[in-house]
Amino acid sequence: MDYIVKITDIENVTHDVKRFRCEKPENYHFVPGQATEVSINKVGWQEERRPFTFTALNDSPYLEFVIKIYKDHPGVTNELNSLKPGDELIVRDVWGAIEYKGPGYFIAGGAGITPFIAILRQLKKENKLKGNKLFFSNKTDSDIILHKELSDMLNNNAVYTITDEPSKAHHHGFINEQFLKEHVDDFSKHFYLCGPPKMIEAIQQILTKLGASPDAVVFEK
Repeated sequence: MDYIVKITDIENVTHDVKRFRCEKPENYHFVPGQATEVSINKVGWQEERRPFTFTALNDSPYLEFVIKIYKDHPGVTNELNSLKPGDELIVRDVWGAIEYKGPGYFIAGGAGITPFIAILRQLKKENKLKGNKLFFSNKTDSDIILHKELSDMLNNNAVYTITDEPSKAHHHGFINEQFLKEHVDDFSKHFYLCGPPKMIEAIQQILTKLGASPDAVVFEK
């Protein structure tokens, strides 16, 4: 089912990521970690659907999406970049396999953090963040989405890795076998993965090698 919703607020999150808040349809429900297909309610764009994850909580009075903008080609995110409050989006039914199943390790690459934002916010609200750890990989320090909020929520349990430049503040390098051996205390816990497909595939193989149960690895299939 299609729902036309008005954008109420747009905010810059990083140099190439924006937060869009919009109206929430009546009786519209989702589980933290889930997504929907979104398009722009403008001629020529209504059927250009892209999957975006809800980042606000289900009981919020609005919907929120945190979206990376790609200005180098004329696609949906570049068009989203030109929108203003009062413009409209089209959202549809919810879907998604990333759902919290218990304490563990959240491993994200870049915009792959988005399914985890609502999950972590919900856990904070319920005072259930204990036992969870975040490993968040980005190209540069300036690419880290919601850096302050994530650090405030998780403190030392938010570990950032920077791949494309030296970083004085964070770990430099990739989330590889050596990194996971150093930072994972318990491979029997749950692992939540979201990021570029090659990254996720590589991490799945490493986790299997290091003894994680395939049933405990949660990702969007």
